[in-house]
Amino acid sequence: MSIRLLALAGTLWIGIASQVTLARTPDTAADPATRAAAIVRKMTRAEKLQYVHGYFPPYQKPRPPQMANAAGHVPGVPRLGIPDLRESDASLGVANNVEQRPGDTATALPGTLALAATFDPVLARSAGAMIGSEARAKTFNVLLAGGVNLTRDAWGGRNFEYFGEDPLLSGIMAGAAVAGVQSNHIIATVKHFAFNAQETGRDVLDARLDHEALQESDLLAFHIAIEDGQPGSVMCAYNKVNGIYACENPWLLTDVLRNEWHYPGFVMSDWGAVHSTDQAALAGLDQESGQELDDRIYFADALGASITAGRVPERRLDEMVTRILTAAIATGLVDDPVPATPQPIAAAADAAVAQRVAERGMVLLKNTRNVLPLARDVLPLARKARHVVLIGGHADVGVLSGGGSSQVRSVGGIPLEIPLTEGTAMSFARVTWHASSPLRALQAAMPGVTIDYVDGRDVPAAAAAAARADVAIVFATQWRTEAQDLPGLALPDNQDALIGAVAKANPATVVVLETGGAVLMPWLDRVAAVVAAWYPGQRGGEALARLLTGDIDFAGRLPLTFPRSAAQLPRTGPADPAHPIAYPERADVGYRWFGLRHETPLFPFGYGLGYGRVTCDDVRFAGGAHPQVSLTLRNTAARATTAVPQLYLVGPEHAPARLVGWQSTDLAPGETRRITIAADPRLLPRYRQGRWSIMPGAYRLTVGLAADAPIATGSVTITDAAPSPS
Repeated sequence: MSIRLLALAGTLWIGIASQVTLARTPDTAADPATRAAAIVRKMTRAEKLQYVHGYFPPYQKPRPPQMANAAGHVPGVPRLGIPDLRESDASLGVANNVEQRPGDTATALPGTLALAATFDPVLARSAGAMIGSEARAKTFNVLLAGGVNLTRDAWGGRNFEYFGEDPLLSGIMAGAAVAGVQSNHIIATVKHFAFNAQETGRDVLDARLDHEALQESDLLAFHIAIEDGQPGSVMCAYNKVNGIYACENPWLLTDVLRNEWHYPGFVMSDWGAVHSTDQAALAGLDQESGQELDDRIYFADALGASITAGRVPERRLDEMVTRILTAAIATGLVDDPVPATPQPIAAAADAAVAQRVAERGMVLLKNTRNVLPLARDVLPLARKARHVVLIGGHADVGVLSGGGSSQVRSVGGIPLEIPLTEGTAMSFARVTWHASSPLRALQAAMPGVTIDYVDGRDVPAAAAAAARADVAIVFATQWRTEAQDLPGLALPDNQDALIGAVAKANPATVVVLETGGAVLMPWLDRVAAVVAAWYPGQRGGEALARLLTGDIDFAGRLPLTFPRSAAQLPRTGPADPAHPIAYPERADVGYRWFGLRHETPLFPFGYGLGYGRVTCDDVRFAGGAHPQVSLTLRNTAARATTAVPQLYLVGPEHAPARLVGWQSTDLAPGETRRITIAADPRLLPRYRQGRWSIMPGAYRLTVGLAADAPIATGSVTITDAAPSPS
C-alpha cells in the first residue's frame, strides 16, 4: 500500500475510492506542492517564521478582531494570498468549551465511540462533512478533528473521542470522517500521533512499545486513516514514545510518516506539546501550535536564531512552510476561502445527521423477558403499558456529553452544567448535558402512557417508584474528560446500588448507559435489558425514544470490549506516569488480548443485538491473493433490521484473530441478500525486521457476529500477491 501523494494531482482523495476535483483559479494549473514551493520562494524569512507557529487566542489580551476566540490562529501573508489559519476543536462538532464565544452554538454529534459503533464509513463521512460545513460557516478553515488513537486503556479519559480498539475499524472510520471534513475545502487533522493511550500525566509519560508492535496496531490505524482520508495535517501527541517526546521524535515524524508513508502534509504540535527548537524542527515538526501553552515559544525568534547559527538549515524552514501550504492548496482552502463573516448553519439538517449517528450507534447489549421494544398499547410482558418510570441521569432535562476541548455548546441549549472543583481538567472542562430530554422524547413517542421521572438520589424512593411502574428505565452515567483518566470502571455515585434496588423492585428494568467506554455491571443478571447509548449528542433523547419503542431497530455494534472485571485487562488501572509505561499486550489490543489469553469478556468487540432475526448460511471462503467470504443473509422477521457480519483472520503464526473486513447490511422484512466481504489487503501482511511482508500459507478465516461469535470457519491458502502497507 502506498500513500497517494496529494502533490501528484490537483485532486484530493475523499473517503474510500471516491474523488472530487478541487476548485482552481485559471492560473493554478500546477499541482499543490509545486504551487506551494513557488509561493515559498517569494516569502521573506520573517514571513516564513510567522507561518510555523500559532497563537492560542484565549491568552491574547486584548485579542485582535481577526482572531476568533478558539483553539488557534496563525497569521497569513496577504500580499501572497496566504490565508490566516483559523483553528477550531474538534471531532464532535465545532467546539466552544467553557463558552469562550458566548452564544455561539453548533451541532453536537454523539461521542466518536457511537460513530465507530455504526460500522458505517458512509455515515462517518456524512458526520465529518456536517461538522466541516459548520466550521466553514463559522469562518474556521482548520478543524482539529480525527482522533485515531486506539483505546488501549479501558479507563482512558479521552476514549469517547476515539474509534475503539481495532486498527482497521479505527482507520477506516477516521479516514472517512476526515475526508468528510475536508470536502468543505478546509484542513482536518489526524491525532494524536502517536500512542496517546492515557490522559493522566499525558505531558510527561513515556509509552514504551517495540516498533513491530506499534506498526501493527496504533500506527496501522493512523496509516489507514491517512491513506483513506488524506488529512492536510497530522497532530503529534503530548507523550513520549520510547523515551522521546512525540513532537520531536524522528522515528515517528520522519522515518515512519515521511520515509515509509510518504506523507505530504504538515505536522502540527498539540497545544503545549513542544519541548525544543532544534530537535523538534530537525525531527520533523512543521508547526508549533498554541505557543503560549508551551514553557517558551520555540518556533519564532528561537527558530530564526537557530537558522542564523546554522543549527537548523534554511531549507528545513522552507520545507516546513511548503508542507503547510501544500495542505492548504490541496484541500481547497486557498482557492476557495472560508467566508469573511460567520454564516448561518443548516441547524435542522445537521441535527438530523447527529440523530442518525445516535440511532445507528447505540448498542443493545441485553434484552430478556421481551421487555424491549416498549409497546405503545400492550407490553410484551402481557401487562398494559400504562406506567413507565425513568430514574436518574438527569434524564428529565437531557443527555450527558464528554468533557474537554471537544465540548460543543449545542443548538437547543445546555440545561445543566456542573463546574469542576478539582483535577487537571478543571480549567477547561465542565460536566455538561445537551438539551435532549429522554423523558420528553418518550412522552411524545408514547401518548396515553404515564411516564414519570425520579432523580434516583434516594435509592429506597426510586425502588418504590419502580415497583409501581410497568417498566423502570435507569439512566446510568459515567463522565469522562480530556486530561485525566477514570480511577476505575465502576459506575460512580452509588449507581450500582441504585440499579440493584430498582431491579429487585421491578423485573422489567432497563439500564441505559451514558458513558465514554466500558463499565462494570455487577447487576447485569438482575436487569432485563441494557443499552449502551454512549454520549448520544444533541438529539440523543429522540434517538433513544425511537429505539426503545421499536420505531427503528438497533444497528450498533461494540467498537471495544467490555471486560467482566479490570483483572482481565493488561493493566488494572491507570499507570503511574512517573515511570515508563510498558504495554504487555503489544499489538494484541482489546479483543485480541482476550483471545490470546482465552478470556471471556462481559461483551465482546463487534457484539450487538437487534429486534429482528437474521440467519446466515451458504458460507463460502476463498483464498489466494484476495481472500474473502460470501454468505447469504436472511431476515426472517416481519420488521427491518441490520446485520453486521465480520471477517476475522488467523495466520500461520497462531496469533489471535484480527478483523480484516466487515459489512453493515440493512435488511427489509423477509429480505434475503447475498453479500461478499473482502479481506482488506492492508491487514494481511505482518511487520517483521523493518518491513511488511505476507507469509504465504494456510490461514483460517472466520465470519461471525462478534469477535468471539463465529458463524463459520474455513481454511484457505493466501499468496503473497496482495499489497502490503509499505
